[in-house]
Amino acid sequence: MALTKLENLVDPEVMADMVSAKLPKKIKFAPIARIDSTLVGRPGSTITVPKYAYIGDAEDVAEGVAMGTTVLTASTTEATVKKAGKAVEITDEAVLSGYGDPIGTAINQLAMSIAAKVDNDGYDALCGASLIYDGTSAAISYSAVVAANSKFEDESDASLTKILFIHPNQEATLLNDDDFKSNDKYPMNVIMNGTIGSIAGAQVVKSKKVKLIKYEKNGSGTYTVGDEETTEDGSNLKLSTVQPHILGSIAIGEKVNAVSTEFYACPIVIVSVEDANEDPAADGVAEEENALTIYMKRAVEIENDRDILAKTTVISADEHYVVVLSNDSKVVLAKFKA
Repeated sequence: MALTKLENLVDPEVMADMVSAKLPKKIKFAPIARIDSTLVGRPGSTITVPKYAYIGDAEDVAEGVAMGTTVLTASTTEATVKKAGKAVEITDEAVLSGYGDPIGTAINQLAMSIAAKVDNDGYDALCGASLIYDGTSAAISYSAVVAANSKFEDESDASLTKILFIHPNQEATLLNDDDFKSNDKYPMNVIMNGTIGSIAGAQVVKSKKVKLIKYEKNGSGTYTVGDEETTEDGSNLKLSTVQPHILGSIAIGEKVNAVSTEFYACPIVIVSVEDANEDPAADGVAEEENALTIYMKRAVEIENDRDILAKTTVISADEHYVVVLSNDSKVVLAKFKA
């Protein structure tokens, strides 16, 4: 009688295709981002993202006089491709017991794990916006969102569709705002799943990716960031304590201060094709580019390895990608008091 073992059920190529198919749907920021796969198969780990500057408004030209020429220039931003990966280990008993679907669960969780990492980087990229509204003196409200929207200096003829990302802890405050239009009472054509309503012209999406900011980097700060063995006291904090509550990344050995007022870092993103601000000095981008771009360097790769002594199979997945803020004029980082 033939015995079906785990190694007979694991086909890395099939699993890679399945994970790759799941990824775009699981990346929550995908609806507001352009996913670019042109880097697939190209060598190199650093990409150069060009931003073509506006050539300027047309000028009067007298009859018979030759027009002057303008040099088309481009600024560039460099981004380094990174690798995100995760692995699971499955015992033969888990498969042979017939309980559940360990292979399907592994595929789904590997996809979720990588997508979550891409989302984390997407949120961090949005938090690198050059347009910032400092509303740390008050909680989120209609008037605060209106003030944040003004940072776009919107001069578009069309009504621009915006998404405001909030932390779930801010939902109750908005629901009690008279100017908030709940989606169950005022149905709308939503851009993203999880949209709960709109306020001041922005669709509101809840996400735990939105950070509650408690610390800020400071070279002479009060606290030194340490590893997980660190004893936390008045001058030392663990990396795991600081990282979820600081804008950007922080490394062991760096110093931080506690912020004077804790706040939620809530990106407001324009998802319309049109640029909010046609002023060429606003972002240096002449094209109507998405706020966020996810460059996929290599399709998901699945590998497996057999431990013949433990009778387990390790399945690993990794993705090479980079997320960049590709249009500064379409993002405002709004800071609302916690």
